[in-house]
Amino acid sequence: MTAEILDGKAFAARIRGQVADHVGRLKSAHGLTPGLAVVLVGSDPASEVYVRSKGKMTREVGMNSFEHRLPETTDEKTLLGLLDDLNEDPAVHGILVQLPLPGHMNESNIINRVDPAKDVDGFHILNVGLLATGQKAMVPCTPLGCLMMLRDRLGDLSGLDAVVVGRSNIVGKPMAQLLLRDSCTVTIAHSRTREIEAKCRAADILVAAVGRAELITGDWIKPGATVIDVGINRIPAPERGEGKTRLVGDVHFPSAAAVAGAITPVPGGVGPMTIACLLANTLTACCRANGLKEPEGLTA
Repeated sequence: MTAEILDGKAFAARIRGQVADHVGRLKSAHGLTPGLAVVLVGSDPASEVYVRSKGKMTREVGMNSFEHRLPETTDEKTLLGLLDDLNEDPAVHGILVQLPLPGHMNESNIINRVDPAKDVDGFHILNVGLLATGQKAMVPCTPLGCLMMLRDRLGDLSGLDAVVVGRSNIVGKPMAQLLLRDSCTVTIAHSRTREIEAKCRAADILVAAVGRAELITGDWIKPGATVIDVGINRIPAPERGEGKTRLVGDVHFPSAAAVAGAITPVPGGVGPMTIACLLANTLTACCRANGLKEPEGLTA
């Protein structure tokens, strides 16, 4: 068996196209332009790249992009004040605070200061609770992207056995909640799980989000299963030259692709979906704020 490769780049481009079409209709019919504010504290190189990419794609789909860059030494009170201003700004429909924050800031305080209706990351404690109880919530972008890919590949997920490897607040837990909402039978596995290989082998859907390079090999996978690899790990690549590295997921791709029915690659799988879903969430937040119908196919 050779797995179908789930092309996240192509899927994300399709999502961005849908968002752009809907934004165009909002502008022409209602005079509305969704706005996304991104706040970056400090100059972490990876965060700088993400922020630039988010701004570029926000503008490409016709939305307003507001970037706020603060120095590393910014105190928490100043950041909280900026968030209060953004919460009150009617031109801003989505707010994202780029993580990680400097060590002198309390991450929970910052995340929970964002208006839950503008929390396009889906990290606010209110959105976490709404998702867990099956109510309308802003959903974290990476799990939302995974869910979209699963629905596209499998259609109705009802009754399928799903295993999520990883229990982070950002991916593992919300992913499990989304799968439960789609009536899967869900197991969360983690570092303390006994007989983890056997549990993974029982899964029709296997989502790897544990942050350990190539942990999951082909003999952990049920023949024909759909494998979503959220992991992004950089490992040495001496074959490319001294000091060179390459990106791999939490799944050992060659052995897994020989068994699975479908699998996401790393890179080019789940990663591109995250920013696409951020844009979709901003669009959804704008529609909700103005009492308009939410875009079909772009929400959980």
